[in-house]
Amino acid sequence: MKRFNQLNQPLRLFSTEGLLLFIMIICLGILTSCSEDSEVLRTPENSINAIDSKMSPHQGPGEPELLVTGLQGALGSTIGPGGDLFVVEGAVGQIARIDPKTGEKSVFASGLPPWIIGLGGVSDVVFIGVTAYALVTLVGPQFGSADINGIYRIDGPDSYTIIADLGQYSLDNPPVPDFFVDMGVQYAIDVFHGAFLVTDGHHNRLLHVTTDGEISEFRAFDNIVPTGLEVHGNTIYMGEAGPVPHVPEEGKVISFTPQSTSTTEIASGMRLLVDVEMNRGQTLFGLSQGVWNEEGEGSPAYPETGALYRINADGSISLVVGELNLPSSLEFIKNKAYIINLAGEVWTIDNVADAPFGF
Repeated sequence: MKRFNQLNQPLRLFSTEGLLLFIMIICLGILTSCSEDSEVLRTPENSINAIDSKMSPHQGPGEPELLVTGLQGALGSTIGPGGDLFVVEGAVGQIARIDPKTGEKSVFASGLPPWIIGLGGVSDVVFIGVTAYALVTLVGPQFGSADINGIYRIDGPDSYTIIADLGQYSLDNPPVPDFFVDMGVQYAIDVFHGAFLVTDGHHNRLLHVTTDGEISEFRAFDNIVPTGLEVHGNTIYMGEAGPVPHVPEEGKVISFTPQSTSTTEIASGMRLLVDVEMNRGQTLFGLSQGVWNEEGEGSPAYPETGALYRINADGSISLVVGELNLPSSLEFIKNKAYIINLAGEVWTIDNVADAPFGF
């Protein structure tokens, strides 16, 4: 969901009923919130194909190839300072380190809070320099544990320091929208000018956190269900999954800067958008989990309805590859995409963008 050596990014997530949804989203790779009246595409058969029927698929990429299996509770990811892929495993409270060429995996850090309710726990990871920081959510007294929702600095293979208590901040500074998880549901973390930006999908806001643990609200949003983040220079790109039933037009990428008083819509049409990333050629991509299965707020998409889209300079989108199985996070190394999914797999796609590059 983010890359090493970018000083970047802010955002915020949804509200009330959406917590449940967001909660499941966090583990399901979906962020969702309060319902809105919209027409729902009911089955996978008339969903992804119908959504993309007016778009010309990008012709350059290779076929998806399976690189890794067996991850437990995979959601957030990053590219580390040595070029390896790091993926959180919320079910077991650890972070996996993966060789992007061979798929060999090892435990980078363990002993972090695991999930309690089938989601949450350690949910994302980012680096500043050579130091990793993990985001932990959906733990604490409300869920019967003494763990802290916050940012954990990784000090060693099985040691850490909690630098920011985001749960306590949320208790002390409740958001304006309705909510029922007092400590919020923190979803994504990234680096922006030497500090952190953390999205809260339940409290619908983006928090700014310094490495010394000072927390403030960076920006608040309406019920749009913010998801993944990407930063380029001083510009923050953010994905929106939109409220249930997650119709394509609500799946958007927006942008803003710290100085802007409003957001700019970059592109829309990506159902249940869970991540947004930029490759080395500065081409922007959106990762769609697919067609919501309608089993309830927070439930995932139908299997194999996810998709990777290229966002074009004119605001249109091009299908790179469809029929992805419950994708949750996206990374790039050069022009190769790495897609993490809720089944605990990592898939790669070569040559995702053709020249001319750039957004």
